[in-house]
Amino acid sequence: MRHNFLYFFREGVGNLFSHGFMSFAAIGITVACLLIMGTFTLVAYNAEVQLETLESEYEILAFIQDDYTSVQEQAVARRIAQLPNVKNCVLITREEATADFEARNKGESMLQNLDPEIFRDRFGVYVNDLKQVRETGDAIRDLDGVAEVRVDTDIAGGFIMLRNVAGVVCIALIAILLVVSVFIISNTIKLTTFDRRDEIAIMKMVGATNGFIRWPFVYEGFLLGILSAGVAFVLQWLLYDSVAQSIAAADTLQFLRIVLFADIWKPVAAIFGAAGILIGVGGSLTAIRKFLQV
Repeated sequence: MRHNFLYFFREGVGNLFSHGFMSFAAIGITVACLLIMGTFTLVAYNAEVQLETLESEYEILAFIQDDYTSVQEQAVARRIAQLPNVKNCVLITREEATADFEARNKGESMLQNLDPEIFRDRFGVYVNDLKQVRETGDAIRDLDGVAEVRVDTDIAGGFIMLRNVAGVVCIALIAILLVVSVFIISNTIKLTTFDRRDEIAIMKMVGATNGFIRWPFVYEGFLLGILSAGVAFVLQWLLYDSVAQSIAAADTLQFLRIVLFADIWKPVAAIFGAAGILIGVGGSLTAIRKFLQV
């Protein structure tokens, strides 16, 4: 078994170097495909993180009755926190609400120096699942001491729709790019095996099995995939950091949160390696299949 492995491996490496230009072309094409898939996937991942951040900031406002004391407000807060789907409940006083309102409307003289009494103490309620905001709002509204509940279901529905659409589009495009990559690498490797068709035919005639003929090409595809994944990973890291720095320099208000590549390089490396091997080995098996039908 060890002898066969070493033989197949040497043959695979030999095939890789004996077709230098075509091997280089195959690696270049695979690197390009991996970069395209990787870039799109990282963009989709950052969009997902950005969406999760926005979702985490979504709040239900629960206004407290004016005649409630601080002790009663704390009791209401405990009851809200115990409700299903409630992640956190934060008290916002009249003064805090006034200061926030004035800050968001800075420059409007008629909105300045508002009497805090026109604002009511309220709770900012954060949820675990946006799909259940309506039910959560209804449950809060039924509690004693809650005078009014403000739930913006349109915004919650918009977040849910964006996440669903983004997920479907991401999966569909990655699947299409993966199939296209395997097709391209298959045709590229097919060209490298075309001039060996006579050799393969002779091996078939002297009794070589399909597996014996196929394995060197499998190792060749494996090596092509690993080399391509390594090159693509390094280029992706450099490209990602360059774009992230450009966005950070342009986004002075820090609206966008770009995930550091150093925080995600391990799963990215694993995905690149798996995709490279799949493309290389899958392309090799597809390419050699035709020549085994002798």
